Amino acid sequence: MANQKETTFAKKVADFFCSLKLTIFCLISLAVTSIIGTVIQQNKPRGEYIRVYGENLTNVFEKLQIIDMYHAWWFLGLLFLFCMNLISCSIKRLPQIITSVNNPPLTPDESYFKSLTGAATFDSKLSPDQARERLSNLLGERFAKAKTTEADGTIHLFAQKMPWARFSVYVTHFSILLIFIGAIIGNIWGFKAYVNIVEGTSVDQVWKQGEKNPLKLGFEVRCDDFSVTFYEGGQRPKEFASVLDVIDNGQEVISNRKIVVNDPLSYKGITFYQSSYGSAGAATFKMRVTPKGGSGQIVTGQEGDHIPLPNGGSFAVNGYAAEYQGFGPAVQMHVNTPDGKHGNPFVVFQRHPEFDARRGGDYAFALLEYNELQYTGLQVKKDPGVWVVWTGCFLMIFGSMAAFMLAHRRIWIAIVARGNGCTVRFGGTTHRNRAAFDLYLDELTTAINSTLNAPVGEK
Repeated sequence: MANQKETTFAKKVADFFCSLKLTIFCLISLAVTSIIGTVIQQNKPRGEYIRVYGENLTNVFEKLQIIDMYHAWWFLGLLFLFCMNLISCSIKRLPQIITSVNNPPLTPDESYFKSLTGAATFDSKLSPDQARERLSNLLGERFAKAKTTEADGTIHLFAQKMPWARFSVYVTHFSILLIFIGAIIGNIWGFKAYVNIVEGTSVDQVWKQGEKNPLKLGFEVRCDDFSVTFYEGGQRPKEFASVLDVIDNGQEVISNRKIVVNDPLSYKGITFYQSSYGSAGAATFKMRVTPKGGSGQIVTGQEGDHIPLPNGGSFAVNGYAAEYQGFGPAVQMHVNTPDGKHGNPFVVFQRHPEFDARRGGDYAFALLEYNELQYTGLQVKKDPGVWVVWTGCFLMIFGSMAAFMLAHRRIWIAIVARGNGCTVRFGGTTHRNRAAFDLYLDELTTAINSTLNAPVGEK
């Protein structure tokens, strides 16, 4: 009785994991949760979620792990359930298909022929051996080489094409498992982090989002230069790029590698993507200051500093644009009077040094040079499972194409002696695309009829 209960329980568990309902549930659940994970951005700072969704909803998201759902227990559980469903269904059906492909019925009886597609019967004046020879040649030319067997005085011909197409669905199943395994490998042994590198400096550690402790790279990355170009007439960046070096054990192993948004740098399985940029501190400038009726003097300073003027006043630069309304680089500045009153702001262009003299102030300013130290923002990613995922994607394409476009086709012919001639039974099966196979069998039926009724000496 105990064994019977255990058997019943094991069967219920097996039926549960092989259930089509479970497959539909997993697919719909994964689709819905993936949409949620796409709409709600993942692994952002808590402040961003509060700004967009409010504190109460953010608390709900955190409890349900929606903002890091690809690491959530319930999402991994869904993946596990789907994998078990996929494996169980494959294991359940695979032995039957292996048996069907490797051990087809070679001597089917009359009732089996009646169940076949395009079943037909022919009477022929040919002897059974003559009919066997002609039909064997016909199948070899038009379909596939036939296997001949004899049983109870009946000659049987069997031919099949693309039996391996029956396993294409398992290639697709395996590809899905590979993709899941690759993703899990990436989640466990990979990481995604960010780092800012000021021009001329290097780093050997990065910060994973949401974590306080840095992650050691095992080598250094140095930013030699950073540049940004803008679309004409605006401040919208057209391209920003970094020139990076990689230093490993004191040796520069990669030199002057330029990276842009879609052209990252990879070293030791870690990839650096151009992500952002920004100012790394106060900029320095060089300017010619010319008093009305006097000669100019070269002055250098930092953005925001108040630079003294000979009349007791001062001036300050408080803004810079690489492109200002089509006139090129420019700074915004103001002049303070000797008694400390803040003057109105005005713009000085680097490419038009004479322009400010038209303002009519006590001093004319000309921008000679402006240097703004910048940092490059890099996204740093390591994903050791990426090649497993790519392999899974390739197998999925191959398996899906084979599963939908190719079919395992089989044809049986039985030849039975009848008086001075013979009776021929014919039929076939396909595991996919029955309509196309019917048309093919119609043509083959006509060819068989012609072959059997051709005079002796002709084929």
